[in-house]
Amino acid sequence: MKALVLEDIGKLEYKDVPKPSPGKGEVLVAVKACGICGSDIPRAYREGAHNMPLIIGHEFSGCVEQTGDGVSSGLIGKRVGIFPLIPCGKCLPCQSGRYEMCRDYDYLGSRCNGGFAEYVTVPEWNLIELPEEVTYEEAAMLEPMAVACHSARTVLPLLPGSQEPAISRPVIAVCGLGTIGTLLVMLLSDAGYKELIVIGNKQFQKETVTGLGIIEEYYCDSSKEDSYDFIMKKTNGKGADIFFECVGSSAVASLAVSAAAPGGSVCFVGNPRSDMTFEKQVYWKILRNQLKIFGTWNSSFSGNRDNPDDDWHYVISRLERGCIDPAKLITHRFSPEDILSGFELMRDRKEDYIKVICTTA
Repeated sequence: MKALVLEDIGKLEYKDVPKPSPGKGEVLVAVKACGICGSDIPRAYREGAHNMPLIIGHEFSGCVEQTGDGVSSGLIGKRVGIFPLIPCGKCLPCQSGRYEMCRDYDYLGSRCNGGFAEYVTVPEWNLIELPEEVTYEEAAMLEPMAVACHSARTVLPLLPGSQEPAISRPVIAVCGLGTIGTLLVMLLSDAGYKELIVIGNKQFQKETVTGLGIIEEYYCDSSKEDSYDFIMKKTNGKGADIFFECVGSSAVASLAVSAAAPGGSVCFVGNPRSDMTFEKQVYWKILRNQLKIFGTWNSSFSGNRDNPDDDWHYVISRLERGCIDPAKLITHRFSPEDILSGFELMRDRKEDYIKVICTTA
């Protein structure tokens, strides 16, 4: 079969590799769509993966083609999304069902072979069957959507289509409009938060979020206006009750703390680009304003559609009802043979993009 293999740092090659066979408790998935995550770029070009050579790609969907021992053949032909984290099942977080915090996990696309391939083997437990209403491309975006959902639900109840009076809603700011930040805005808007303060630095980002229902006057272009002053102006000097930091830089982390309202919450979502530091006066604000600080990573997955804490099934339910449309955020599509061009586009920032995806469906 053909696959995109990370041979070493900076060395990606689309080549022939052996087709895998499912082991006990596994299935063989024919991949139909796979997205490039922002984390794939440093993994491919700067930092490397945990194990190399490696078939990268953890945002993918497909169709079950074969089942291994102990797995019902009834799964063959099923359309599926894939939770990429493979938990150990033994550590304390796993024992409490918090698999995203597993202490000894495996991970499709960063620790073991992933989705930029014609076929991949996946544990049965990691599958999520797709409703007819959900396309393969949408299913390939389930992973970043669930990550965005997890960050939102870490801080506040995410109630779909809430009609709660605006006066009782918290003032929410989101800074950073990569894939996760934009999906977070989409999910918050779906939950009824239209007067979000959204901070980006590109015209196309403004067009994207206003297209999601965000009121234009609540968008701050940080390349033209001071973000702190903008937030203070919009909140009459109070600050944001909840601030989602979706960039992963010291400057934005400091902004989040400084612009948070007394007694407010700051949720750190963005992967750090480098070492993170707080100036003394910023750290004082955490103490004196008695801020609540949250960190969030990955997403909750239980394999149980009826589990209210399962981020994946929350997102699927919103897709199924047509309440959200993540395909709006797909800016570039590539064939498997041309997917290296997608990596280079993101690496070199040749064009504005949100989600870059490889599709065969």
